[in-house]
Amino acid sequence: MTMISVQQFCNHAVSAGTISDEDLLVLKREVLADGLMNREDADMLIALERAVIGSDAFADFLVASVVDFAVWGTRPTGYIDRDVATWLASSLSGRDGPSPVGARIAMEVVREAQGSAESLMAFALAANRWIRDAVQPTRMSFALAA
Repeated sequence: MTMISVQQFCNHAVSAGTISDEDLLVLKREVLADGLMNREDADMLIALERAVIGSDAFADFLVASVVDFAVWGTRPTGYIDRDVATWLASSLSGRDGPSPVGARIAMEVVREAQGSAESLMAFALAANRWIRDAVQPTRMSFALAA
């Protein structure tokens, strides 16, 4: 079996402009067969989600992978300390604030963890409010016009 790095996978996806179902299978089976192992790989996949067209299946995989890594793959196991909370909020924020998938990751990490740094809980709530408000103006204008 040929080993493909997360960097190589991301380069391929950026070149293609999308993540196909076949690409997702390669990611699951060959690139991350043992799950995410470090922050750098998580950061690359989080950035990739913003950069290319991915499927709902890729989003679901990314959410599950980052939650598993952040909650169960870092110490203290099951808890999100300030260091992990700071890293995760920074990675999910990107340059323009969290994407809908990023907001979902933040909420799922808080839900899964037995305890989270207050800063991550605040970030998750703010991220979801930001995403919700970005979508609602059309609903609001419709409601106001009615």
